[in-house]
Amino acid sequence: MFHMQIFSPLIPTQRFVIVRDKTLAIMKKGVSFLVTIALLALASSLAYASDPSPLQDTCVAIAEPKNAVFVNGKFCKNPNLTVAEDFFLSGLDKPGNVSNPVGSAVTPVNVAQIAGLNTLGISAVRIDYAPYGQNPPHTHPRATEILTVLEGTLLVGFVTSNPENRLFTKVLNKGDVFVFPIGLIHFQFNIGHTNALAIAGLSSQNPGVITIANAVFGSDPAIDPDFLARAFQLEKNVVEYLQSRFWYDNN
Repeated sequence: MFHMQIFSPLIPTQRFVIVRDKTLAIMKKGVSFLVTIALLALASSLAYASDPSPLQDTCVAIAEPKNAVFVNGKFCKNPNLTVAEDFFLSGLDKPGNVSNPVGSAVTPVNVAQIAGLNTLGISAVRIDYAPYGQNPPHTHPRATEILTVLEGTLLVGFVTSNPENRLFTKVLNKGDVFVFPIGLIHFQFNIGHTNALAIAGLSSQNPGVITIANAVFGSDPAIDPDFLARAFQLEKNVVEYLQSRFWYDNN
């Protein structure tokens, strides 16, 4: 037996309710999408937000501006008073004095020498080495360094952070380039029979330098020798001898 199903047309009120419900569903999806995008944008901004890197070892906050000496970096000169000399330095062709205990001399070119480097995030050094002279193990707390050998042969290297303390080392000849990552202990040693020369660029207007031996055994005031003896697994008299030495600063 054949049965016919009869569909009654929707009355206007029913059609309005259906359209309204579909519209609300679409709007909810749209709002949900926009909220998701907003949250992702906020999370992204928070992930990349950070304080500016310090440009000196300390910058203690002070409530009274008249007692302040400088900000994180340097005060800016009036642009209308800026001249070409603010971006210029001569004399980097002159070799440094390598007649010292470590047999090297570092000639800096940072914001202290070229005021125009302020806020530009870059500086340079010239490094002269006597035969078998060295730039002792040190670190730049605020900069990565890229070094180019202009004369001679250098053994260079850096050590990664704990726990691996992996040593990366390379012999460099004239024209060779090597990178020392920011903050890692590194060194250079002239293994040739003649003087050596290198130029390095650093990714800070004031990279800072901490020579490891000078900082540990030549601090002022001295670190407790009992503490250092245990830390370095040395006899106390050895530590006291090291602390009595004159630790030359080649910078």
